[in-house]
Amino acid sequence: MSKTDSIYKSLPPAIQNIAVSIYGIYWHWLRFGGNYVSFENQYAQREKLTQREWNDYQRNQFKVLCLSALRTTYYKRTWSSNEVKAAENFDLSALPLLDKNPIRSNPTDFVRTDVNPFPKLKFYTSGSTGTPLTTIWTISELRDSLAVRQTRSAKWAGVSYSLPRATFSGRMVEPDPDSKGPYYRFNAVERQVYFSAFHLKPETASSYIEALKKHKIEWMTGYANSFYILAKFVLDQKIIVPPIKAIITTSEKLTAEMRSVIQQAFNCRVFEEYSTVENALFASECEQGRLHISPDVGIVEILRPDGSPCEPGEVGEVVTTCLMRTYQPFIRYRLGDLACWDPDPCPCGRQMPVIKEVVGRIEDVVVGPDGRQMVRFHGIFTGQPHIREGQIIQESLSQITVKIVPEKGFDQSDIIEITKRVNQRLGERVKVSVDVVDSIPRTRSGKFKAVISKLSN
Repeated sequence: MSKTDSIYKSLPPAIQNIAVSIYGIYWHWLRFGGNYVSFENQYAQREKLTQREWNDYQRNQFKVLCLSALRTTYYKRTWSSNEVKAAENFDLSALPLLDKNPIRSNPTDFVRTDVNPFPKLKFYTSGSTGTPLTTIWTISELRDSLAVRQTRSAKWAGVSYSLPRATFSGRMVEPDPDSKGPYYRFNAVERQVYFSAFHLKPETASSYIEALKKHKIEWMTGYANSFYILAKFVLDQKIIVPPIKAIITTSEKLTAEMRSVIQQAFNCRVFEEYSTVENALFASECEQGRLHISPDVGIVEILRPDGSPCEPGEVGEVVTTCLMRTYQPFIRYRLGDLACWDPDPCPCGRQMPVIKEVVGRIEDVVVGPDGRQMVRFHGIFTGQPHIREGQIIQESLSQITVKIVPEKGFDQSDIIEITKRVNQRLGERVKVSVDVVDSIPRTRSGKFKAVISKLSN
């Protein structure tokens, strides 16, 4: 736990809200200041591009990306002369696929050496593998990523980041696992409610809804499973919810059942968003309910095991070349996800590729002894340099097993920290066993599940 986190944890909720809002001033400038409006206008204009114009745009942006890549340590070291020539000719199929391991081991090897932006922003992801990965951004790239979300996700759903919103994410907004509430913190600058994803249980559900009423929230975004869990509590308890314009789900696959339950509980449309912390690709649901890839964010391939492209409707591995982030270029990056293209054009008229289905992004829900339900244990492995890979296994309501593939320097202090983080989320009644292993089995797509639940229901 960092010094800042320790200070935050020691503050009463009212002061935590003030602290969140003060930081919100800087955070709002960081994301929506400077050249943000210019990015937003450009995304709106490019929605009208034809397929041919999109192809030309990607070819031109790929040239820029390759120039950036050849100014990094990794690509200068690994690309052969033939591969450099293939890149110059926009021959993607002749370029090697990029796994996560090189990025995980040496993220700065992928950073351009000819520029030194300030500040450099770092974002971490455990992803579906449960293993930390560091991405390094410029301020401009961060604003770019918010502009596409505003233009192609929020506006398509009929909402905006300027409206009051509520968010489910991995933030530890309420540090006390046994807290009696409130289970959120409020950023007054953006009129944003940060919900705790770690305190959802039947007896807390009504307090989440009260927060929506108190702060006049107009839309919500975040973890699909968290909204699904809350929606089930709302329906079971017949809780009256305030009017919500839309819910945009992120980070997890939204199933038909989840969409139906959430829409029934909150009486609004649910829109799906598919992206990654690396911002290697961005897909969002239009008003016709179709999931469009944004070609100006990344070049997306769906490949068979032999590397050939899949036909529409055929499930394959998602590989993406990120056009948006050129400071730390990822070219032909293997996400570890499976998906398939939709063979039918979208009635909305936008000439942007449509994904029919994303496969394999559902994580098991972890249930506490007191009935709380939560997803995506981001904080368990983030910021722990002595852990190469980690996996959470729920053996029972009172037993959690954590499998760890250690790095050099892993010792008893790391085990104590892991145990503390699990108990912080589930309570002290849960027994935690940490198993140090040589490896964690992968699935067919080359990854393993971050969370496995052995509960029968």
